Amino acid sequence: MKIDLANPAWQQTLPPARSLATDAPVAACAFNKDGSTVAFALGDGQVRVLPADIKAAAPDAAAPLHKGVVLSLVGDPAGDGFVSGGDDGRVLRIAADGSATELLAQKGKWIEHLVAHKTGAGAIAASAGKTMFLFRDGEAREFGPHPSTVAGLDFSKDGSRVACAHYGGITVWSLSKDVALPPRRFAWQGSHVALRWSTDGKFIATGTQENDIHVWRVAQATDMRMQGYPAKVKSLSWTADARFLYTSSQPVFTAWPFSGKGPEGKPPLQFGDEGAGLMTVVAAHPSAEFVAGGYDSGELQLGDIRTRRSVVLKMADGAAITCLAWSPDGYKLAVGNDRGDLLVIDLRR
Repeated sequence: MKIDLANPAWQQTLPPARSLATDAPVAACAFNKDGSTVAFALGDGQVRVLPADIKAAAPDAAAPLHKGVVLSLVGDPAGDGFVSGGDDGRVLRIAADGSATELLAQKGKWIEHLVAHKTGAGAIAASAGKTMFLFRDGEAREFGPHPSTVAGLDFSKDGSRVACAHYGGITVWSLSKDVALPPRRFAWQGSHVALRWSTDGKFIATGTQENDIHVWRVAQATDMRMQGYPAKVKSLSWTADARFLYTSSQPVFTAWPFSGKGPEGKPPLQFGDEGAGLMTVVAAHPSAEFVAGGYDSGELQLGDIRTRRSVVLKMADGAAITCLAWSPDGYKLAVGNDRGDLLVIDLRR
């Protein structure tokens, strides 16, 4: 992906985009497996699916699939559609034609977190209260209970394990059906509110209730803590090569270095123009050294860690950015906010 943020065109004009207003806040967004469609999880029970091509006609809104708020959403690794979770306790597999199949129903529970992995025929992990559910090879398996509600989860690089964040630390589960291995527990007192496993499999990072981030070295079971945030860090994103961990809750792009000996004793790399407010969500590019950051003011920036430059993709409008998602080819960026605006930006000029 070749984008030169030093090009005056990036400073003078915003990139082409599709913008659609809805009546419900957006909780999550995702592209499907081949990047041909993009979906948004809405607070009125809808999963709004649009063509990724910003020039294609947008279909009419479909009937709500969930009885309440859609809280989580991922592209289906086993099909052309999506998988969603809601506060109605249901996990739904949504086909390309819009039809939905129920994978799970947990009355009284919220499906707040979903993650997907491309291993084999595809795997999906979902949190429901203190329990993690795994959907793979046509089966549903249950892991837990955890000490408290699962507040974040992610697959390991090879898809053989899932890490779950909860009060007091994280639990790592082996997913093998052939060898029964006990879960590994990594302790750190306090509430952990976000979790991401590094793209090289070596580290697991969490954001905590205490306005800091905590990182474990998986093989050695040693840990480190990085502080200095003015708010809870609820969004974490590793670069494709795992050299940097991007974090939210700062007015500029903030990246902790994990090459060499790691970030201990070092300040984070901070770059770009200071935005309006604090970043609420960050999303590292799937292959290049770019990163997108959305603010609580509605501003959206694109940063380049190589040149330390950033440009504004969307001006502040008072509606906090709630989700970001890159297309598989890295040329499109989906954006949602708490007012219900759906945005798909095409970065090709």
